[in-house]
Amino acid sequence: MPEKNPIIRLKPKVSPKRIRHGFPWLYDNELVTDRRTKALKPGSLAVLQDHAKNELGLFAVNPDSKIFGRKLSTNTNTSIDAAWFSGRILSALRLRTSLYDKPYYRLVHAEADELPGLIIDRFSDLLVVQPNAAWLDCFLPELIHALKNAVAPKNIIINGTSRSRALEGLPETRTTIFGEMPNAPIKVPMNGAIYFADVVGGQKTGLFYDQRPTHAFVQCLAHNKKVLDVFSHVGGFGLAAMANGATEVTFIDGSQSALGLATMGAKATNSSARIKTIKEDAFNAMAELAEKSESYDIVICDPPAFAPKKASVATGLRAYERVARLACLLVNDGGYLTLCSCSHAVDIEKFRAACYRGIGRGGRSGQIIYSGSAGPDHPLHMSLSEISYLKTLVFRLQ
Repeated sequence: MPEKNPIIRLKPKVSPKRIRHGFPWLYDNELVTDRRTKALKPGSLAVLQDHAKNELGLFAVNPDSKIFGRKLSTNTNTSIDAAWFSGRILSALRLRTSLYDKPYYRLVHAEADELPGLIIDRFSDLLVVQPNAAWLDCFLPELIHALKNAVAPKNIIINGTSRSRALEGLPETRTTIFGEMPNAPIKVPMNGAIYFADVVGGQKTGLFYDQRPTHAFVQCLAHNKKVLDVFSHVGGFGLAAMANGATEVTFIDGSQSALGLATMGAKATNSSARIKTIKEDAFNAMAELAEKSESYDIVICDPPAFAPKKASVATGLRAYERVARLACLLVNDGGYLTLCSCSHAVDIEKFRAACYRGIGRGGRSGQIIYSGSAGPDHPLHMSLSEISYLKTLVFRLQ
């Protein structure tokens, strides 16, 4: 008979309603903590009870994290094994294959796919796995077994270098757990363009699939247009614009390797557009372009997270305002400005207000013609607004 999982219990004044209604996290300050609870191994399983000893679900726990518990099942007798992982992965796979005709997408998006803390991006027969919670390190063999059966990949890379792992008290790791580590960037077709993903040394999993819908929208505007892609990374917006006949695309990024991948993508996309790359701090580059009286039909700014946590919100909003002010000065009359934020801690209202202030202080006015978020391969958990991070606004400026 299998050993029973230990019991953890809510404090008397903590209502169980939120967890009963689907909230998947248990914070450390909501729990009765004693010597036994604190001694639980990070990543181990426990049964959560309310103060009246009613069972609330099976949780993966980590005493080293502010998110003490992550719900795996409402059934406390659930076995977390390869079969359990397979069920979750196959469900996620069915959604993605119904959305996309090619196997390039986010396969698993953490809590929204009922696999807390787990991110998996698919690049055809290669998977990049981000295990961002302690329990995933403990159950990695079961996860990999399930992935082999469900997806049949040739390569599985573990990329454990995220900030989330540090918050869980976990070490950084990057390794090939199945197959071989690629010796060159991976070619990724998307929205009619060709991208190159560095899944070995690039940011996160090597490519950002989340902006796919907004890439497509901006692409529709780009025919015969002059485009500036700021914070371009591997060329997300600029390459999409080229695929629809942009006449000229300039990429600005602080990383020469990212600009190199954007250039590779431009050549592979086989567009007749002229391309330029500028390796420089984006703020300085935009200011210098304005001094030279450069202007563009479309300007896109998709920066890294300026406010990754609540303590940095004020500083982050000032940065977004500055981006909007500098960028709007480069947009032709009747042209388009796309502004993005991937900061968890900044909601859409605050981001929109910062953009308004920046555009106004730049002496411009306009209208919002598009408001976007992450694509459907990045679903949202209904009870967890915390994983809703991406915000995009497209302005037509006067």
